Amino acid sequence: MGTHVILIGFMGAGKTTVGRCLSKKTSWSLFDTDQLIEEQAGMSISRIFEIRGEEEFRRLETETIRYLMDKEEDWILSAGGGMPLRQENRILLRSAGQVVYLKVHPETVLCRLRGDTTRPLLAGGNVRKKVEELLGWRGPIYEEAAHVTVRADDRSPEDIAEEIMDNILTKNG
Repeated sequence: MGTHVILIGFMGAGKTTVGRCLSKKTSWSLFDTDQLIEEQAGMSISRIFEIRGEEEFRRLETETIRYLMDKEEDWILSAGGGMPLRQENRILLRSAGQVVYLKVHPETVLCRLRGDTTRPLLAGGNVRKKVEELLGWRGPIYEEAAHVTVRADDRSPEDIAEEIMDNILTKNG
């Protein structure tokens, strides 16, 4: 089995951006669960939520993990922010590879997602309150799912990727 790195965290934590940096540094394949699901479903995540509901979307996330676990090459996964919410997914993620939680403060999320209208869970209402509540609720779940937590506030994606490579990949690879 190859080496697998799974990046988890809240929306706007930088999972995909850090994943791209890691992919460039390692030449490993990068997968983004949201992108894989959109391709498979033939519609956007927002549309899946609207038509099929969140539970169906979470089921598709589980299928995506199982699909990637069958791949033997080295890969990096940028997991959707809600993927670790299901206990089944936390177990699958931890068994699939090294799970890295990119931890951010609410202020970082608000700054990074300013003007982003593609996030169904943040649509309408008081966005700051939603971010704070969701992060407060999800934070312990991310911690449970992760092998390692990396602070991602006020850091470049390259710096975070270097930390992952230096402190995680060299110890486990």
